[in-house]
Amino acid sequence: MRGVETRIQEIRHRIFREVARMAYHTEWPVDKRIEELPYKIIPGEVGNFRNNVFLERAIVGERLRLAMGLPYRSAANHAPLSEGIEQADKAETYYTPPLINIIKFACHGCVEKRVYVTNGCQGCLAHPCAEVCPTGAVKIDKESGFSSINQEKCIKCGRCANVCAYNAIIIQTRPCAASCGMDAISSDENGKADIDYDKCVSCGQCLVNCPFGAISDKSQIFQTIRAIQSGERVYAAIAPAFVGQFGPKVTPGKLRAAMKALGFADVFEVAIGADLCATQEAEDFLTEVPEKLPFMGTSCCPSWALMAKKVFPDQANCISMALTPMTLTARLIKKHHPDGKVVFIGPCSAKKLEAMWTEVRSEVDFVLTFEEMAGIFDAKHIDIENLEEDPNGVNDASTSGRNFAVAGGVAKAVVGVIKKQYPDREVKVMNAEGLVDCRKMVMMAKAGKYPGYLLEGMACPGGCVAGPGTMQNIKKSQGAVNQYAAKASHVIASETESVKELDKLVE
Repeated sequence: MRGVETRIQEIRHRIFREVARMAYHTEWPVDKRIEELPYKIIPGEVGNFRNNVFLERAIVGERLRLAMGLPYRSAANHAPLSEGIEQADKAETYYTPPLINIIKFACHGCVEKRVYVTNGCQGCLAHPCAEVCPTGAVKIDKESGFSSINQEKCIKCGRCANVCAYNAIIIQTRPCAASCGMDAISSDENGKADIDYDKCVSCGQCLVNCPFGAISDKSQIFQTIRAIQSGERVYAAIAPAFVGQFGPKVTPGKLRAAMKALGFADVFEVAIGADLCATQEAEDFLTEVPEKLPFMGTSCCPSWALMAKKVFPDQANCISMALTPMTLTARLIKKHHPDGKVVFIGPCSAKKLEAMWTEVRSEVDFVLTFEEMAGIFDAKHIDIENLEEDPNGVNDASTSGRNFAVAGGVAKAVVGVIKKQYPDREVKVMNAEGLVDCRKMVMMAKAGKYPGYLLEGMACPGGCVAGPGTMQNIKKSQGAVNQYAAKASHVIASETESVKELDKLVE
């Protein structure tokens, strides 16, 4: 639903804006303010989104808590909304799992899967639906000729839907579960969606595909703003997918100006870390494939990498050990600004997961999505499109590094580095988008179908531009990223100045 302003996007934006306002207005007692906000966001006596105004306010209350980095509470909890609010002033609050949460009383309790006949049935003479049904679940009314399905007999094979000439039979799958490539979503005892956190890799696809807005991740909006207010030197590291996310007229220079207006000490493109990552992965590939490893998978998408390690533990060593662009950029920033804090701003909830890992916590202090960042800009009434361009210009990143945001871009960047050194070296590549296809790809590689290949996996179909924290149409984002990347002064990742520091960053 990226690029479509639904009521869910509207309510999420208001939540992020109000949490940011709470952080900025230090004179407001936070415990009192959070209790008042559900009534401000959902005013009056009639619900705006659902029929029950009290239910709406309860859902908004839990969304506020999650946006503050606080734990979600079930409807069974008897406590004020501000319970534990003092934890929000601690930077590490967000690291408390789980990251992705289902607000149970917002969940519609969708049926996991069902096949049924719609009003589009024409009562045709052929009735192929009944003929192909292996269990006799499809019945034909003798008077009308219309089909119906006995749900107790139906095994949900979908054969009837496939043969219906009118497309009158449909197969419905719970949207959140259908989008989950890890089969991590099932039903609890009340029929509500439930996440198996042993399987979940925090890709966030369930979050953006739930049409009831019942799934939300935790945020560090409050903690980031308070860090800036405390006088800390806070640096923004912006992911390559940023192009166009804050409006068609927002140039990189204007975005830098907007970030500095919020109090950020400086702004860096994570594309410089992508250049470092591509260079490191190229070195790993040349050293290890096929002599030591049968194939190598890229490392930049944490959900893909974690999926491969969870589902295929015997092939875990085939995923590159190269540090991700986020981590490499943060290390580069802290190398030059050792006392600074780093905020990664990107499209991805999985980066929040990555920042929770012990080996990354010291590098990346906060993670925000583009959507959360938009709420902060709104809270401060910053009109980015009408700001003057920041005179410092853009970072020295390559075309390859900036194209990391688009599916296929990571592998292309790695191959570019290899070809620069060894023009005659053949590098076979396979890439997959979405965790279902990623699993199939690794399964094929495990079976020996991709010997000596470089495998690129992206949890989000379309690449990082399709992450759950993005706001722009995916195809439009891909085009905008490609266009901006083409303006880079270097084409190959290994040609940039920052690459000279790679050895010091990975010691």
